[in-house]
Amino acid sequence: MPAITSTNVANAIVKLVAVDALPALMGNLVMGNLVNRDFEPTLAQAGDTVNVPIPPTLVANNIAEGGTVQTQNPNLGNAQIVLNTHAEATFLVPDVTKVLAVPDLMKLYMQPAMVALAEKIETDLLNLYASFTANTPVGTAGTALTEAVVDAAETALFQTKVPASEPKYLVVDAASYSALRQIPRFSEFDKAGDAGMRALVDGTVGKIKDFFVLRSQFVAKTGSSPVTTHNLAFARSALGLVVRRLPQPLPGTGAIAEYAELGNFGMRVTLSYQPNTLAQQFTVDVLYGVGVLRNGFAVQVNS
Repeated sequence: MPAITSTNVANAIVKLVAVDALPALMGNLVMGNLVNRDFEPTLAQAGDTVNVPIPPTLVANNIAEGGTVQTQNPNLGNAQIVLNTHAEATFLVPDVTKVLAVPDLMKLYMQPAMVALAEKIETDLLNLYASFTANTPVGTAGTALTEAVVDAAETALFQTKVPASEPKYLVVDAASYSALRQIPRFSEFDKAGDAGMRALVDGTVGKIKDFFVLRSQFVAKTGSSPVTTHNLAFARSALGLVVRRLPQPLPGTGAIAEYAELGNFGMRVTLSYQPNTLAQQFTVDVLYGVGVLRNGFAVQVNS
């Protein structure tokens, strides 16, 4: 059995924090859990560019008997996402030994840090609304969402050939979510069945017009009179969130780091000592970039 040393204890503390960190972050994400994250979490530096291949378009050829095949030379599309955001949340723990004795105490420190990172990621993803120009925005600024507006958004995505098998999402702000769950055809049991009962009793919209409806506090708003709320309807492959591993601290610098990774989402947890405050410093950071992958696979739903 290895001897208990200060180094072993420090490593154990960082691992304990890393284990609790990522589930707490994922639980606070809305957009981050919906967009494409199918990218390897390899080591990278801030400012690097990640090239994301986009499948080409092919056409079917009706070959006659005795005919020949029609060779196509498809061009593989490419979307570039720059790793231009290095987000961090740092906090001090005066008596770190209590963390080992009372693990729940660490969660009290960790939760605000995770919420801060989640809010940053959510805001960056939802601010991509202006980049979706292939489809004409639906809805009117300062006007509550209606069934007709949601229907128009779904029709727009259908016309851009979003695969029927790919889930579609509608992320809206609090006021728009409230308006949707008050549409009689979707909120009454005699019209929508169990789904209507959920909207009435549980307050959850669920699914409307083939959209899974979710709400976020970070939907972008612009203007003043009236304020334009830029809700977003999209398929998963419309947006990309690329996360890359940050390097370990240099040996001998007194800092210890561990990685927390889940579903192509990862972060680094670093423990160091601050002599000025006589406390242990924890830094949770993540290097990421967001970008548009398929312009036609999303549409602004204004309200």
